[in-house]
Amino acid sequence: MPASRSPIPDFLYGTAWKEERTAGLTELALRAGFRGIDTANQRKHYFEAGVGHALAASYRAGVLTREQLFLQTKFTYQPGQDHRLPYDAAASYSIQVTQSLASSLKHLRTDYLDSYVLHGPVSGDSWTPADAETWEAMIRERNSGRTRFLGVSNVRRQHLEQMEVTRAEMPSFVQNRCYARFGWDRDVRLFCRERNIIYQGFSLLTANPEVLRDSLVTCLAKEMNATPAQIVFAFSLAVGILPLTGTSDEEHMQQDLAARGLKLSPETVQMIESLAG
Repeated sequence: MPASRSPIPDFLYGTAWKEERTAGLTELALRAGFRGIDTANQRKHYFEAGVGHALAASYRAGVLTREQLFLQTKFTYQPGQDHRLPYDAAASYSIQVTQSLASSLKHLRTDYLDSYVLHGPVSGDSWTPADAETWEAMIRERNSGRTRFLGVSNVRRQHLEQMEVTRAEMPSFVQNRCYARFGWDRDVRLFCRERNIIYQGFSLLTANPEVLRDSLVTCLAKEMNATPAQIVFAFSLAVGILPLTGTSDEEHMQQDLAARGLKLSPETVQMIESLAG
C-alpha cells in the first residue's frame, strides 16, 4: 500500500444498476470531479469489473492517479447474489471473504482498497456468529494491508449495539439507505456520531421523492438558484452524512458536486431534518 493515500471524500459516486454503462458512467463521474467510487462484488446489481475498466482508462488519460482515488467495494453474502458468485459457496465465510476480496482487487486492477464493506448482516434482526466470523476475516484482510478501512452496510442500530456488546472492532463507516420518514436514519446516525463513525447515506433522492416535492425544499431551491436535489445533498452534508449519488446524467453529476458549496442555516437544516413523508 502506498505511503500517499487519498483522503476520505465528501461525496461518493455509486455504481449499482448500471450494467454495460458502468465503465462509461464511472469514467464520466471521475472526469466530473468525483474522487470516491462505491461498488460491490455482487454481479446481481453491480459490474465491478466495469468500474475497473473505467479506472484504468482514467489513469491512462491522466484524469487522476490511484493515490488520488478513494475506492470502496463490498463483500456480499450468497443470499444477496445470483449464480455469478465471486467465491466458493461451500467454503467457510472466512475463505469466502478472502476469495471475494481477491476477485475485487483483480476486477478493480489494484493491490489495495480504501474501504471494504460488509454488504449487510445475515439477519435483519441481529449480529450473528456468521457475521462475527466474516467481520474477523475482514479485519485480517485490513491488517494485511489489502484495505485501509472497514465498514458495514444495511444495518439497524441494534446490529451496531450488538457488535459493541461483543467487543467487536467497530467499523469506520456505516452505509445505509436514508429515508426522511424515519428521521433520515436518525438512530443509526446518532450512534455513529457518538463513536466517530462516518455515516454514508444512499438513495437520498430516490427514497425521498416527497421531500424533493416539499414546498420548503422547492422554495429553498428557488431562493438559492439551486435544484431540490442540491438542497437535499447540502442538507446531508450539513448533518454529517457522506452522500452517495448514482446519477447517470453528466449535468446532474456537476450539480451534485456543486451542492457542496451551498450553505444552509441551522434553522433550515432543522426544518429539513423534521420533514416526514
